Amino acid sequence: MIKNIIHKKAFIAPSLMLAAMWFGYFLQAMGFFSNCFGAIIPLLPEGLLGILTSPILHGSFDHIIGNSIPIAVLMFLLFQFYSEVATKVFVIGWLGTGLILWLLPPIDILTGEYHYTCTIGASGLVYVLAFFLFFSGVFKWNMKLLTISLLVVLYYGSLIWGMFPEELFNNLNEPSKISWQAHLSGALMGSVMAYIFKNSGEKKKKYIWEFPNYYNEKDDILWQEYKENHPDDFLELPYKKNEDVWDYLEELRRK
Repeated sequence: MIKNIIHKKAFIAPSLMLAAMWFGYFLQAMGFFSNCFGAIIPLLPEGLLGILTSPILHGSFDHIIGNSIPIAVLMFLLFQFYSEVATKVFVIGWLGTGLILWLLPPIDILTGEYHYTCTIGASGLVYVLAFFLFFSGVFKWNMKLLTISLLVVLYYGSLIWGMFPEELFNNLNEPSKISWQAHLSGALMGSVMAYIFKNSGEKKKKYIWEFPNYYNEKDDILWQEYKENHPDDFLELPYKKNEDVWDYLEELRRK
C-alpha cells in the first residue's frame, strides 16, 4: 500500500544527500577541505570548485544540523510530488545557485567594502527547494500542490529574511557569517525553475462533471426515479406572506 503512495526516490534522494553532507563534514573534521578549499570564492578561479562541493561542506555541527532537517523534508516533498522533474530541479538548482553566487561580488552593502569570502553549506539549496515548491503550487494552481506550498510557507516562511543582509536587522560587532547572497541565489533559481517547469509533472485534474455540457444518462435516470418515488420533496414549500404596514392601519388607529 505504502509503495503505491510514496515514491522510492522520495526516501533515497534525501538519504543520499544527507549521507554526502555528513561524509563531507567528517572529511572536514579529519583536516580535509581546510583554508577555504572546496568553498565558493566569488569571482576567483579557485572558487569555482565550490560550485560542486560547497553544499556538502559546513562550518560547524550546528550548521550542518540546521541544514540537514530542511534538506530532508524539502527533498522528500520535491521527489514525492514532482517526481518527473525533481532530479532536474535538484541538479540545476545546485549548479545554478553556486554559479550565481560565484558571480556576485562580495561587497558590504553598508560600507561598500570588498570582502574575500568563502561560502559553504547547503542553505542555498534549501532556498532552491523551498521557493520551487511554493511557486510551483501557485503556478500550477493544483489544490494538492497548493497545500504543499502552504506547508512550506507555514514552516519555512521565515526564510524570506535570510535573503537580506543580517546587518540590516542587527547591530553586529563583526561582519555576519551568514551568506545572504547564497540564499538570494537559491531563491532566484527556485522561483525561475518553478515557472519553467510549470507545465511539467502533475496537471490540475478537471472532472467530467465540471464541463458545461456534461450529461450522463444513468444520472438522469436515477434523478427521475427519485422524483417519482419522493414527490413530497418537490411540493411547493409554504412561505410567509410579506408584511404590509397598511394591513396594520386600523389596529394603529384604535390605539
